[in-house]
Amino acid sequence: MKRSRGRPRQFDELDALQAAGQVFWTKGFSATSLDDLAAAMQMNRPSIYRAFGDKEAIYRKALAQFGQGMEQAFAGTMLAEDDIRKALGNFYRAALATYTGGDQPRGCMVMSTAVAAAACHPEIQADLLAVIRGLDKRIAERLRRAVEAGQLPPSVDIAGCAAIAQGVLHSLSLRARAGESPHHLRRLINSSVALIVPAAE
Repeated sequence: MKRSRGRPRQFDELDALQAAGQVFWTKGFSATSLDDLAAAMQMNRPSIYRAFGDKEAIYRKALAQFGQGMEQAFAGTMLAEDDIRKALGNFYRAALATYTGGDQPRGCMVMSTAVAAAACHPEIQADLLAVIRGLDKRIAERLRRAVEAGQLPPSVDIAGCAAIAQGVLHSLSLRARAGESPHHLRRLINSSVALIVPAAE
């Protein structure tokens, strides 16, 4: 009987991709070298090219993997709580925990790395725009549900509020990476939720 050669290849690829994402998240797209990726992924260059393609392809795959984590966080906060104010606050706090986790606050992988790379890489720019539009849509759908539940007035500008809500997320990412304290950022979260979805009088 033929012996197993270890973990399934797909599991290994996911592990390697996550390791690559960590490097990109810390150093950014341009500053990350193939040697950095080879060391983090524990693969040689020919194996990396065969499995993932060039550096941009690896980055885009890592970005998509991070996006899957964002979707899980959205589902576990914005969709898991009926009250829109609590839901939005939980969403921001979950994001902040990700942005400030580890030894050095890195903000959001998308906002901390894709924004800079987008200027010279059209496909990354397209990925970035797709992430922004996708999150706008998801937040808008959740706000629409809040309107139907009577938690927000029917006259609310759903698209505008969704864009602003995402803008707060970007600000949290930037401020976290810049070194603002979690205490200050938690206060910003509370103020933002109160402004975007004020409590009914």
